[in-house]
This record gives sequence, C-alpha cells and structure tokens, in this order.
Amino acid sequence: MNKVVNFLRAIVYYTAFYLATIVHGLICVIVARWLPFERRFRFVTTLNFFYVFWVRACCGIKVKVEGRENLPEEGAYVVIANHQSEWETIYFQTLIRPQSIVLKQELLKIPFFGWALALLEPIAIDRSKKRGALKQLLGQGKERLERGVPVIIFPQGTRLPTGEMGVFNKGGAMLAASAAVPLVPMAHNAGLLWPGKTLLKKPGTITLRIGKPIATQDRGVSDLHLESVEWLKAQMQELDQLT
Repeated sequence: MNKVVNFLRAIVYYTAFYLATIVHGLICVIVARWLPFERRFRFVTTLNFFYVFWVRACCGIKVKVEGRENLPEEGAYVVIANHQSEWETIYFQTLIRPQSIVLKQELLKIPFFGWALALLEPIAIDRSKKRGALKQLLGQGKERLERGVPVIIFPQGTRLPTGEMGVFNKGGAMLAASAAVPLVPMAHNAGLLWPGKTLLKKPGTITLRIGKPIATQDRGVSDLHLESVEWLKAQMQELDQLT
C-alpha cells in the first residue's frame, strides 16, 4: 500500500515538475540569455528552489546538510561528489551559487530543460572521446575557476545505485591541482529515497556531508585523488546505512 501511495505522490510531483520546467525553460531562453552570468545563474536556478520545496511537499523528502561551514566563502574551488540520483544536480545549484557543473553533452539537447541548462555554462563533455574530454575539462574548468566560479564534478561519471562505488576518475583532483584551488569532497545518500531511473520516491531525510577543503598546493594528483576518494567512500558507506 505504501508503495502505491508513494508512486501516486511521485506522479503529482512530476506533473508539476515538467509543467514548471517547460514554462520556466521558455522564459529563460527569452529573458535570461541576455543577463550577465551570475545574474543569469540565479534567474535560471530559481526553479530549483521550487523543485526542493515541491518534492518535500509531495513526497516527504527533506534534506539535512552537515558541514556547510566547510564550503569556502571566497574564491573558487572544485567539488567532487558521488552521483546517485537527480536530487544532487538539483540541490547543489541551490547550495553553491554560481557554479559550473561537468555533465554529458546529451543533456543539453533535452527540450526546455537542456535549453535552460545550457545558459548556466556547464562543461558539457563528449564521453565517447576520453582524451578530448579530459582536455576540455582542464581547459574550460580552469577558465571557470579563474573567473571565481566553482566547478562541480561527479567522478564516478554516471549515476550508480546505493551501495555501488564504481570507478572514481582523477579529473577533479587534476583540475584542482592545475588551478591551485581547494578540493572539496561532498557525500550524500539521496539514492535511498530518490533512486535514479525510477519515478518512485520514499519519504525521509537525505543527508549531505561536506568535507573540509583539501589544499592542493605542492600536492601530487594521485595523492589528492586518494585522500578525497577515501573520504568519499567512507562517508558513502556510512550514509547508506541510514534510513
């Protein structure tokens, strides 16, 4: 019975989600594209606050943030985080403003949603070209960081179910080291309540943990990568046990 109720609540959520996305996407294409980047980012992502409110109202999904004080108040930095659902791509844009996220370029082709997303100047990677993708990440990533815009990277490369680690690539550590900016790891358990590739959602509280910034000066890429990924894996294992 609970599964049926949760499914119906998710349908209500997505009905408003898609309607709002279409309307807001059109407005963004017409209006926001002419704004300076920071104002454009804030304009486009106002809808994310609605998503966060609406999923709580419809599906009972709340958010608890631990370590918010670890986010640098000034200057750019690189964030690496695990990827389990749609939630983190929505919520992170309400937490770190502005930002540039690394994503697969196919997302920009989605009508309305992709059109608005493109206005946020993401680093859109062609995953079929691994060498070219890394060069693009380092080149465009350094340009964003030099402008003071934090860069968000999901080193697993794709959404993975709760409990699966996958392979963590070194792109985040490489970018942070090459730009000499802090590397901030963040871990969450969104997949417990908002699984990827399914409509069904469960009520409860998603926990997001923000680790302390890792200084990158005079540090090797492999060393940075190992330290940040070990923290991520330890937090993921602990958070996945929460209900």
